[in-house]
Amino acid sequence: MSTAPRPDAGQPASVAASGRTCALAARCQRDLQECAAAFPELFAARPFDATLYASVSLANAFGSPDATAERLRIANRTSLWIFAADWLIDHEATSRTEIDDIVRGALAVADDRAPDPDTPLTRFLAVIRDELAGSPLFPPLRAAWRDELERMLTAMAREWDWKHQVSGGDSMPSFEQYLGNAGNFGSTFVNVSHWIHAGDPGVVPRLDELTEASDAVQRVLRLLNDLATYERDVTWGDLNALLLGVTRDEVVAHIGILTKECRERLRSLRSGRPDESAYLERQIGYSTGFYGLADYWGEL
Repeated sequence: MSTAPRPDAGQPASVAASGRTCALAARCQRDLQECAAAFPELFAARPFDATLYASVSLANAFGSPDATAERLRIANRTSLWIFAADWLIDHEATSRTEIDDIVRGALAVADDRAPDPDTPLTRFLAVIRDELAGSPLFPPLRAAWRDELERMLTAMAREWDWKHQVSGGDSMPSFEQYLGNAGNFGSTFVNVSHWIHAGDPGVVPRLDELTEASDAVQRVLRLLNDLATYERDVTWGDLNALLLGVTRDEVVAHIGILTKECRERLRSLRSGRPDESAYLERQIGYSTGFYGLADYWGEL
């Protein structure tokens, strides 16, 4: 006889809502698979497997469960673009010059230049930029979008430097330095892109405040990810908080402290920006559950 828990028949509305969210994710996943097919040089089947597209879609669907697939398209595509950029910088680049070229090419697209036709990463970013340009918020927030892109890519490049300093015999960064570089996780860049695409003018005067809250959430997500991916990071040669002189229990405790700080910050945002504060809080809740069992990357 099965010992699996039975669905709670007393919560049909909750179950239906979860079903609706999963259906939303399924629609989003199809779009991501079409993007991958359009840029096959970026998305090799290993490690970009079907589960990665499903996981990205589910994360954004549970972050905005009342949205439409069209409303989530930029968040999903931006997330996928970040995975491609991270892969190229972390695992494909063999020199700092290559990384500088990646950063320079992406920022050129952000500055409204034509993408390099021979560089699929810049062509995909141009697709995202051109759709964002249709939002009324893009003109006033374009500089902020570009700044977040540069901040994220700079953090990715910094982690590459740290990894290669370590392999050359230099010391690892401290836990505090590593956590301060959480911009390489990319969730704030996704969030800024998502808010611009949503087009709510009330975001414009509050964007700095929302970005600061997103950065606080991003630090929590960075550590949740590290707990889930430690064994893979060791195998792939990536940095991880657990390689920096802190124990798993200490990281868990630090996540608790950061989560409490995030919720206090979001509480102050809730009266003026309830949708965005709920969206950020759901990111913590979803990631806590997700990283308890899985992570995004497929096998090499």
